[in-house]
Amino acid sequence: MRKFCKYICCVILFGCASCSDFLEEYSQDLTYARTAADLDEILVGEGYMPVAKQSELVSLQGAYYFPWIHLMTDDVLEHVYYGNLQREGLSAFYTWAPYPYTNEEGEMVKDNTWERLYKHISVVNVILKKSEGIHDFPEEIERIQGECYFLRAVYYYYLVNFYAKPYAKATADTDLGVTIKTTEYIEDIYFTRNTVAEVYKQILEDLASAKRLLQGKKKKTVYRADYHAVQAFLSRIYLYMEEYDNVISAADSVLAANYGLLDYNTLSLSTDTWGTLQPTSTTYKDSPEIIFSQGGNAINDLMKGDMYQISTDLLELFQKDANDLRQKFCIYETMYYETLYVPRKLAKPEDGMVSSECLIRLPEVLLNKAEALALIGKDVEARAVLERLREKRIVAANYTPVNYSGNELIHFIRDERRRELCFEGHRWFDLRRYAVNSRCPFQTEVLHDKYEVNANWEVEYQGTYRLKRYNENSASYVLPVPQHVIEFNRGEIKDNDPRPEIEVFYNK
Repeated sequence: MRKFCKYICCVILFGCASCSDFLEEYSQDLTYARTAADLDEILVGEGYMPVAKQSELVSLQGAYYFPWIHLMTDDVLEHVYYGNLQREGLSAFYTWAPYPYTNEEGEMVKDNTWERLYKHISVVNVILKKSEGIHDFPEEIERIQGECYFLRAVYYYYLVNFYAKPYAKATADTDLGVTIKTTEYIEDIYFTRNTVAEVYKQILEDLASAKRLLQGKKKKTVYRADYHAVQAFLSRIYLYMEEYDNVISAADSVLAANYGLLDYNTLSLSTDTWGTLQPTSTTYKDSPEIIFSQGGNAINDLMKGDMYQISTDLLELFQKDANDLRQKFCIYETMYYETLYVPRKLAKPEDGMVSSECLIRLPEVLLNKAEALALIGKDVEARAVLERLREKRIVAANYTPVNYSGNELIHFIRDERRRELCFEGHRWFDLRRYAVNSRCPFQTEVLHDKYEVNANWEVEYQGTYRLKRYNENSASYVLPVPQHVIEFNRGEIKDNDPRPEIEVFYNK
């Protein structure tokens, strides 16, 4: 046991849970792992994000991973009619508070996202080291190693995009990223932050290793990484880095594989006993579009009465084309004392659970490629890629190909991305990367109306919070480094620029 503690004491260096607490969660002690099957069990149980039970409510420190990623965007607005409690627990993210890990009582609480992601990184670091001495099934060991490299890349992707500035070619070499830890052993040092460029370099190196190790390995399930998940994720990373030829190459590898698009022209809605229309799942485990998923689906509990609803801005974007079938199948008009609109891409868990925060689908790969082509001026090719998706989303009898070019085409592709990938964890990161794009930058302000139910059970307007454009308030687009991490490392890990109090105005 002491030997095992040495492997993972690095968790403590980041201010995370104690070694004993960390060990208690293991299904099997890695010290005694002797076979590929032993490692695989630990990888599944501790390396991947777990799926939260459906009985779990979305909350600031609950079982779901970073559900608040949706709340900082222009895709949501509060829905307030009867109560405040569950919603107020997430309100600090909705209002871009200086320290958003603040509960409904106004008290600062521990940032469990930082802790969870570094904990997963520590697990895969240990598995990678332990796998070097296990040789019973070499093919299985390679697959396990490949999945570990993929997962480490994914976790660093989230860390660097939550806690650092977006990747910008001009400043990535000097912008502070997050701490890189790829070894399993304890280091008697206080950690510092690597640069954004260094973190992305590590992500690319890990994905290169994953690609090499997973190539030719049989896909187990959408809940496990495979070669095509790596290539799809690479197309996303290269898009963030503005390496457009590499985006296209990675995307083409996925597009040549055995994935397909769900044709919304073939879908229909059902009704319940009372004749009320019921949603139909469009994003589910056995869909031909799903490449990879891990973690739970927070959206259905997050987006509901007395929580949050689809913003007017996003609804209007869908309504620009009356023939867009996503209005019918991805948006659900329901009643909670009044009409509200919520996403229901996964109508019910039994249809096949997939994540609303960590998901890779074929449409994203198409949109990554289309955006890359448009950004290097290959408009004809970009439109052709875009049409592959739109032909499956627009009423067939009324379908009209797009004819935009130049910056108009780029903006249309980005709007299409917002429509197609809404509530899958993309929009916040997209707003950040668009702001620093060197070819076609885009910035927008985000307005969030705030309401509360008073002591007389009346809904009171509390004002409208304005997140200014990135170039006016870049600090609010980056989460602060957790205070306990800074304190533990005696200030060697520097915090980000302080987030200002957000402007509130009154217009209702």
